[in-house]
Amino acid sequence: MEKIPMTAGGHAALEKELKQLKSVERPAIIRAIAEAREHGDLSENAEYHSAKEKQSFIEGRIKEIEGILSLAEVIDPAKLSGSIKFGATVTLVDEDTDEEKTYQIVGEHEASIENGLLNIKSPIARALIGKEEGDSVEVRTPGGDRAYEVIKVVYL
Repeated sequence: MEKIPMTAGGHAALEKELKQLKSVERPAIIRAIAEAREHGDLSENAEYHSAKEKQSFIEGRIKEIEGILSLAEVIDPAKLSGSIKFGATVTLVDEDTDEEKTYQIVGEHEASIENGLLNIKSPIARALIGKEEGDSVEVRTPGGDRAYEVIKVVYL
């Protein structure tokens, strides 16, 4: 199996979600199923079927997170430097609109574009890998071709 690159923050967030699912969500759904069973005929019991469906989702998510964590390779960006690579926090300026954006390149399981966490497998991240401050980058995105200039690269 291939290792999954991840920052310490992403690893901690998954561990926190796993703990929440196991210690809060799982016991709550078990109680809900037991309560729904007490209402009698299970074939027409919407509460029971809904609780079982939620239990299936929770158990699936627990297995998924455990699998991700077992393959995770935590990389500390603070120990890195040089050209852009995993963990870099990159400030870009759109060459057409002069709009500045800052992203950290992270693993796919912790990516959140709204929070400035860019999936390492995304077109922008792939185009940035290996570049340095001052370089221009052409990126083919679903919205069309974009040109960015790398303003700053830091490893936090």
